[in-house]
Amino acid sequence: MGPSMTRTRDQDACPGALTVHQAADGALVRIRLAGGAITAAQLATLADVANDLGSPAMELTSRGNIQIRGLTDTDAAAAALAGAGLLPSPTHERVRNIVASPLTGRSGGVADVGALVSELDAAIQAEPELAGLPGRFLFGLDDGRGDISGLGPDAGVHMLDADTGALLLGGCDTGVPIDRAGVVPTLITVARRFAKVHGKAWRVGELDDLAPLLEGLTASGPGGQRWAPTVRPPVGWIPQRDGRVALGAGVPLGVLSARDAQFLAAIEAPIVITPWRSVLVFDLDEGVADTALRVLAPMGLVFDENSPWLDVSACTGSPGCAKSLTDVRADAAAAAQEPSANHRHFVGCERACGSPPVGDVLVATEDGYRLRIASP
Repeated sequence: MGPSMTRTRDQDACPGALTVHQAADGALVRIRLAGGAITAAQLATLADVANDLGSPAMELTSRGNIQIRGLTDTDAAAAALAGAGLLPSPTHERVRNIVASPLTGRSGGVADVGALVSELDAAIQAEPELAGLPGRFLFGLDDGRGDISGLGPDAGVHMLDADTGALLLGGCDTGVPIDRAGVVPTLITVARRFAKVHGKAWRVGELDDLAPLLEGLTASGPGGQRWAPTVRPPVGWIPQRDGRVALGAGVPLGVLSARDAQFLAAIEAPIVITPWRSVLVFDLDEGVADTALRVLAPMGLVFDENSPWLDVSACTGSPGCAKSLTDVRADAAAAAQEPSANHRHFVGCERACGSPPVGDVLVATEDGYRLRIASP
């Protein structure tokens, strides 16, 4: 696997598990989770790495990934992650950016895209040309409910029924239909074409011409549809179609403590980290779900869909980020005590990291916060 690499300014800015970002509070690694899926044993490993080698305050990202900060031994961390199966491809680990409808196959949606996640992940890793994709290029698999399409994936599918989907580019319906068997090959083709023509563009939306990505693909309708962004995560007691229960837990400001992660892992059930910085625990019988709820709620995880914690978010801020003007998480926590009609995202500088596509983005200044008018 080789030693961890420290990123330089002329490289793609996105950190990975091997491409380390040096933050103000030390080394930071980002672990990509295809479709946000992680096993209980893998989550327990991340909690151990955070506790033993870095900050116990792990961060959930807006793509359903997990970051560990303040690492003192990045090689030991990489070895632990590899041992847990969290680094399936050192060459492609930063481009395995796949988001999928997190409740797919269990509750809602018109199709189950769960199997497509692992199929797409394997296909990305098998394509040498895709190792050079920008770290921000995002694949999206939406089961028809619109939650993932609303994130604006660079290359995605929005399922229209169990067997047919629409190809999305930059979150927009291209009018190109794809049958289920063609979803992964089509997305790989589009990504390969983007890798060849993107130049300095990191995202599909930055290209002047999408025609090279669509060559040979035939539209059956006008396309053009976009989906409204989802901002709030699914929380609480969620009945599954098989009679079992899923628990949705909001994570205040996306900071998941290693201790909370250990308790989640102890349930020994399938887990998904959502793009809304929350956690879903699946396939529970009612007794286990009830017990888990009683244990986890007092620890600070959010199971109430009306909780004000679901209406605030923040970047890392000080002291973790040297560019931040203030401790934005403390200010966001204070704001959570004051109800608001809009989602509020607090950021410490103009980069506005992690900003959601809707709501108010509040940028720290020397004199408090100002509302950022332009959407990032």
